[in-house]
Amino acid sequence: MHYITAGESHGPALTAIVDGVPAGLNISLRQIDSDLARRQSGYGRGGRQAIEKDHAEILSGVRFGRTNGAPIALQIRNKDWENWTGRMAPFGDVPEDLVREVTPRPGHADLVGALKTNTDDCRNILERASARETAARVAAAGIARELLADLGVEIFSYVTRIGSAEFAEEDPLTAAPDYKPLDIEMSDVRCPDDDATEAMKAAIDAAREAGESLGGTFRVVVLGLLPGIGGYATPTERLTSRIGAALFSIPAIKGVEFGLGFAAAASAGSKVHDPITQSSKDGFSRASNNAGGLEGGMTTGMPLIVTAAMKPIPTLTNPLMTVNMDTLEPEEASKERSDVCAVPACAVVAESEVAFVLANAYLERFGDANMTDIRAAVKAYRQRIKTMSR
Repeated sequence: MHYITAGESHGPALTAIVDGVPAGLNISLRQIDSDLARRQSGYGRGGRQAIEKDHAEILSGVRFGRTNGAPIALQIRNKDWENWTGRMAPFGDVPEDLVREVTPRPGHADLVGALKTNTDDCRNILERASARETAARVAAAGIARELLADLGVEIFSYVTRIGSAEFAEEDPLTAAPDYKPLDIEMSDVRCPDDDATEAMKAAIDAAREAGESLGGTFRVVVLGLLPGIGGYATPTERLTSRIGAALFSIPAIKGVEFGLGFAAAASAGSKVHDPITQSSKDGFSRASNNAGGLEGGMTTGMPLIVTAAMKPIPTLTNPLMTVNMDTLEPEEASKERSDVCAVPACAVVAESEVAFVLANAYLERFGDANMTDIRAAVKAYRQRIKTMSR
């Protein structure tokens, strides 16, 4: 199963096509729209979110609420397109008064994309490199999330830091699986701690006042995974490589950790690796979860816990200096309508990327033709590993 997206930030629509989806999977458009709304939410978002109210339309591959085995096409219309038709028209003469973007923003794809594609109008780059594209990813991953939910797998995320404001957890690898998604969504910054939420909001307010932007960190947590999903024999089978690549595909992600992550490098092996246990009730398990649910590129059956770091948004109210691509003179970088902070939204996008990797791994392991056969294969696998543990 894989997806491809198309569309520009201020174009008519964003489109996603998901291929390789098994037949017989129940799809909830309401749930997809709920995830799209979560991606748009969060304290510190900009004016664009007041214009758009994202809604997914399914154009193919679903009939009477169930997948039919054909590629699924989804579309999200951009309401702001009405204000950009003259500047983003696919055909016609270039308007004489067209304002070209010739002052690339530091930290964005503007300059290097323009050099790559031989253009002096950064709008050709920034429209596609915009984080707006991630709305199509979230819609596409709604299919993956439905498949995982059908097989008993739950995914959520929460914010652990915005700027210098941190949710200081004593033992996150133990605590994270017990956080309630409803409590997280009740927070303006998607953080399960009230005090940390207020500190993060204050940091965003201060950044807005200073014309700055803020990044942060968040965790993605996955519950209900079977052990042995993924692979160890080749690099591309390993879920560590697949999930890492998927998260780094999000434009603003600068770091990814599994379990203890970099902290494992500062500890002795006896303090890092998780002792193996066995019981008639749980089968093989672990006494701790420092690995974050992955060993050798495969799931252990413990909660999957991944932490990611998002850099501050490149667009600043008080812009940094750049070079005008026409005059080659120093000038302030361009300003687009933008957010002060989008860490809570980025965490939702990260959920989606992780969901797609895991759904694909399940299909590789248990078949991909139809949900009846997949459910039967999962049931047989559960029984086999339970019998092995006796």
